[in-house]
Amino acid sequence: MDERRAGVGVGLGAYALWGLFPLYFPLLEPAGGLEIVAHRVAWSLVFVGLLLTVRRNWDQVRAAVRRPRSMLVLAAAAALISVNWLVYVYAVNSGHVVEASLGYFINPLVSVVLGVFVFRERLRWLQWVAVGIAVVAVVVLTVDYGQPPWIALALAVTFGLYGLLKKLVRVSAAPGLFLETVVVVVPALVVMGVLAGKGDAAFGHAGVGHALLLVGSGIATAIPLLLFAAAASRVPLSTIGLMQYLTPLMQLAIGVFVYSEPMPPARLAGFAIVWLALAVFTVDSLRAARTARRAPTDQVPAVV
Repeated sequence: MDERRAGVGVGLGAYALWGLFPLYFPLLEPAGGLEIVAHRVAWSLVFVGLLLTVRRNWDQVRAAVRRPRSMLVLAAAAALISVNWLVYVYAVNSGHVVEASLGYFINPLVSVVLGVFVFRERLRWLQWVAVGIAVVAVVVLTVDYGQPPWIALALAVTFGLYGLLKKLVRVSAAPGLFLETVVVVVPALVVMGVLAGKGDAAFGHAGVGHALLLVGSGIATAIPLLLFAAAASRVPLSTIGLMQYLTPLMQLAIGVFVYSEPMPPARLAGFAIVWLALAVFTVDSLRAARTARRAPTDQVPAVV
């Protein structure tokens, strides 16, 4: 029970930190989205490298490098998460925090659909109902925005595909994150060098505090991922599924109450439909988890 309680604690910590990101990234201005993501990659690599050294986990990194398939999957995952970060930073720093939160609300449903098309999983009827309701929500929000909610859809799809790829490779959180950042660190350093050469880099030109915040973006990236990994090994997947809604709820609240982003009735209706879809999805997940827990005790013991 203590292990599970600790898992819930670190899991909530991870999702709470992710939920606070809309308050952090505006502090990195006047750095643009590309520069922020580049620093996020570079300093994540440094931080995780130090962590691997302290924990003496470099053997796991070497083991993954010797598996070409794992490296190929991690390279694709790195590209997806980089696009996700870039879209998210753009969303937050351009006044689209509410739409970004929508992306993470619908992400679980996108993951379900990916499971159908990639792993040939069969959905239960309530899962189909949840997906259908989510499609209605996207239609309603498209009418409200005057166009599809591209930011939300891009965030949901890239993070959904990222999660899918991470299921295909068995590498622990810290070694996996290190190898992902290694894949994209050269483009990140090129971006930083080009911006510095053109005199457009904010790093080093906006004060020591700003430079430290850019360095901290790497730490802020790595810590929630490591907390999440610790939680995933201690609590049931159904509990993780419930906790993940904390992040978009916090982001939505920040967008509406801190940044005063508009929430007209049509948009609120779209979000309400998304929440209905998530409610149906959650009820189905909890029911399936309860059935799975009861299954072993319901079976008649074999006579040997």
